[in-house]
Amino acid sequence: MPALTFVTRQRRWLALGVVALAYVLSFFQRFAPAGIAPDLAAAFATSAASLGALAATYFYVYTVMQVPTGILVDTLGPRRILLMGGVIGGLGSILFGLAPTFDLALAGRALIGLGVSVTFIAMLKLIAVWFEERYFATLVGVCMLIGNLGSVLAGAPLSAIAQTTGWRGAFIATGLVSLALALLCWALVRDRPTATAATVRFDRTALLTGLLAVLRNRGTWPAALVNTGIGGTFFAFAGLWTVPYLMQVHGLARDQAAAHLSLWFASFAVGCLFIGTLSDRLGRRRPVIIGAAHGYALIWLLLFSGITMPLAVSYALFALLGLLTASFSLTWACAKEVNPPLLSGMSTSVANMGGFAAAALLQPLIGWVMDLVWRGETVVGVRVYDLAAWRGGVGIIAVCALLGAAASWWIVETRCRNIWRAA
Repeated sequence: MPALTFVTRQRRWLALGVVALAYVLSFFQRFAPAGIAPDLAAAFATSAASLGALAATYFYVYTVMQVPTGILVDTLGPRRILLMGGVIGGLGSILFGLAPTFDLALAGRALIGLGVSVTFIAMLKLIAVWFEERYFATLVGVCMLIGNLGSVLAGAPLSAIAQTTGWRGAFIATGLVSLALALLCWALVRDRPTATAATVRFDRTALLTGLLAVLRNRGTWPAALVNTGIGGTFFAFAGLWTVPYLMQVHGLARDQAAAHLSLWFASFAVGCLFIGTLSDRLGRRRPVIIGAAHGYALIWLLLFSGITMPLAVSYALFALLGLLTASFSLTWACAKEVNPPLLSGMSTSVANMGGFAAAALLQPLIGWVMDLVWRGETVVGVRVYDLAAWRGGVGIIAVCALLGAAASWWIVETRCRNIWRAA
């Protein structure tokens, strides 16, 4: 990359900081249903399957938008789509907070997914263009750490707000913040470091060829499958089912269950920074992913058993779960480093799509499986499921996690540099 002036170097950090704040909102919206699952079930009188569909609407749209987003950041640049995404996501959040009916809530959730779907890929593109390649995984980890503040807020803090002042106001306020950050992104973000570089345009006629090249590259798919097995199960369960599971299977109070969720998010945030830095310093991707993916799958087998454990052990388990979950953040680097640098947006979006597609399918599937064996028990109008029902849902997660662990053995070792070579 060309040498940068002092002012330009300072500006790139400011721009990345604003985008990272927008990413905080993306994480908050992704996991918000988990902190208020009982409130949503009561507000819209939903079954587990319907509640899963409501939460998964975000992931449906997010998944569909991954490849288009990669194309857009490689052509139009991140600045324009960050503005559009922030506005759409903000309006969707306001609609969700005001929604009087389940259908309008679905519409609001869909707009949220559409708006925030561009943030992460745009952020990866900015890091790839503005910063040295050897710092890619570390900077992604730092941004994930910052972004996960949103997931922590979506746990115990949002649950507490919902019980005191109601959940709707939180989403309206989040929408207004999203609109403000969209304007800041437009004012501060620039697509490329220099004016000269700005004249170099991606060949639009080569879009399909470039996408097909990424999809045909065998090195892309192990990263996408690991992302599916770890990221997809994380988004699916942490995004909705964790609090009800801990309350109904382990008998925890709502504040204790929400604290477990926040701990999972917080340790995941720290883990993203730790995993990325560890991989960059070791100069290796594959052994880090293999070890973490297998540990992650083993924990899900333990959760599937439904075994009762002391509260301190339960907290420690969720802290470890978060650290291991963070390993899927390396899949973006793995996909980027085996594909042409010019296609970094497409390659990372293809890898990212696996996790969000899995979450979109798993959230309603888990609810549907649980509804099949529901015994008809309710508490204050909210369905209660026994251990057998929960094992059906958690079993699906465990199988997907095991598949992700198996796929980790096919990760291509890049030694933390781009190894693509033109034929």
